[in-house]
Amino acid sequence: MKAIADFIIALLDLLEAEGRTLRRAVMRVGWGLALLLVASVLALASAGFFLVGIYLHLVSQFSPLVAALLVSLLTLMLALVIAGIAHWRTR
Repeated sequence: MKAIADFIIALLDLLEAEGRTLRRAVMRVGWGLALLLVASVLALASAGFFLVGIYLHLVSQFSPLVAALLVSLLTLMLALVIAGIAHWRTR
């Protein structure tokens, strides 16, 4: 009977220690995801400002219609490159 009680106590101690480790790991992953989300939003804002800058520069060289078409073509090419990289990385 004492062996069973010792086994149960040892098992509960192990579960407690693993629970603390799991909680720490979950918190670390949560903070990592939150920071990744903030970085993604900042990267999208940066890309938007970059494209607006290109558009404003092209407006001084071409008509607004042509500048918008060129910027949209650049954006489409960037999107295709990023999609290609994502496809390559997930194969």
